[in-house]
Amino acid sequence: MTRPLRADALRNRERLVAAATELFTGSGVDVPLDRVAKRAGVSIGTLYNHFPNRGALIDAVLPDRVGELDRLAAHACAAGDPWSGFTTFLYGMFEMQAADRAINDAILQGRPPGPTAVPAECGRGGGVVEQVLGRARDAGVLRADFGPSDLGMLVRSMAQVIAWSEGDDEVWRRHLGFVLTGVWAGRS
Repeated sequence: MTRPLRADALRNRERLVAAATELFTGSGVDVPLDRVAKRAGVSIGTLYNHFPNRGALIDAVLPDRVGELDRLAAHACAAGDPWSGFTTFLYGMFEMQAADRAINDAILQGRPPGPTAVPAECGRGGGVVEQVLGRARDAGVLRADFGPSDLGMLVRSMAQVIAWSEGDDEVWRRHLGFVLTGVWAGRS
């Protein structure tokens, strides 16, 4: 049985996660871990006591970020128009990805090595993400052959476009427009 953390250890862990979230979001997941420790106001040894490797620290940061997908998908399912819901979901997802280098890096690098597989989460079947796709397919506005694995591939592709665009959101938006033209079934 694992003993609960002492109050000071719990505070250190929370500060490490907060520092990692801030640094990973702005600079990517390859930020030196000593910078994370310094930002948190702890030693590198304290960081390694809580997180044995970079992957464990990434796993502590990303699940809450990826959980935002469910909120976006639920909002998309509530939209009156299935095509509008689908496109709003995609734009929201890629806005999140473009604003958070940690997520984009994790997708590009096939990270993290732990249990949170970001590309799989973005293209996962079941749940509200599949409802967004199914709703648009059922309405005849999304190609019938576009499924969760295609969404996963789109997420990976857009991660590269976002990385190459160097902060210019108009680049990824333009490319997403090309994709949406290709997957639109043209009927409602």
